[in-house]
Amino acid sequence: MGVFVFLPLVLPLTAVPIARLAEQHLHPRGAARLLTSIGAVMALCSAVCLGLTGVVGTAQIPGNPLPDSWSDPEVRAALPYHETVGTAAICLLAAVAAACLRTAVRHLRVRARARRALGRRAVAGGGGVSGAGGVAGAGAAAAGAADADDVAVLPDASPYAYALPGSPGWVVVSTGMLAGLAADEREALLAHERAHLEHRHHRYLLATQLAGCVNPFLRPLQQAVAYSAERWADEESAQAVGDRRVTARAVARAALVSHRAPVPGFAAFAAPGPVPRRVAALLGPVPAARNWPPAHSRAGVAAMVAAIGTAASALCAVNAAVALLLVLKAVTPL
Repeated sequence: MGVFVFLPLVLPLTAVPIARLAEQHLHPRGAARLLTSIGAVMALCSAVCLGLTGVVGTAQIPGNPLPDSWSDPEVRAALPYHETVGTAAICLLAAVAAACLRTAVRHLRVRARARRALGRRAVAGGGGVSGAGGVAGAGAAAAGAADADDVAVLPDASPYAYALPGSPGWVVVSTGMLAGLAADEREALLAHERAHLEHRHHRYLLATQLAGCVNPFLRPLQQAVAYSAERWADEESAQAVGDRRVTARAVARAALVSHRAPVPGFAAFAAPGPVPRRVAALLGPVPAARNWPPAHSRAGVAAMVAAIGTAASALCAVNAAVALLLVLKAVTPL
């Protein structure tokens, strides 16, 4: 196995440059997919190598729960890692598992709390969910937005809007948010949230959050993917309404009306992202539909470095796993 088993723990640093440059040379769709793939592969390799190091280290301890032959002198000579290294790897792996479980549970709790709140407010508002009897006292703007089967308008003066994934998914928007937008801006807002649902952006965000729990060096990817998902939804909204300036105005005005406004705890699905950068991007030209940056650009070099780092991480993990299996197979009786 050698020291190469530890490389996947530091190789995620090769993805930091592309996390910062992807938005400049890639379509947001391509950036989100590329960065999520890199993060998922590197996180898996890091977890595998932690597990292998833990097995190797604990194999040196007589009386461990592994087969007795795994602590034979032959194994100790072939896999010369001190038991302290194995114990530390096991502790780190347990911490990683706990962090990932906590993140997944929090994600599920947010969704469940949002759906419960949605049901309660719909009942309190006399059927405030579209498709369930209209909106009572929400006004003409809210009634117009509630015509769609996937939109839930909540009678709430606090301005917010978010995409609630699930089966079915909902676009949840408050009457306070709708009241602060013009008709074309409301259309852009709903198209933005529908894009989040249609392209399952919550899965990209959850994957990068879990990757950051596995290896802290992957946390820059989480922020980059969150921004790319917002930009992806912005571009889908601009295409749906046919006017990039309308979408830019909707993004800016929604940020203004919701500034310092109290939002429900489940508004984690509605992270607005860096609004000035999003507005500036919408006022600029349509991004090129490319999934890989030009080779001669800084982003192209950064993407190549990240790809090499990802491939090296995968090769190190596979090599360590195969080496361990061959050694243990040789010393373990059939």
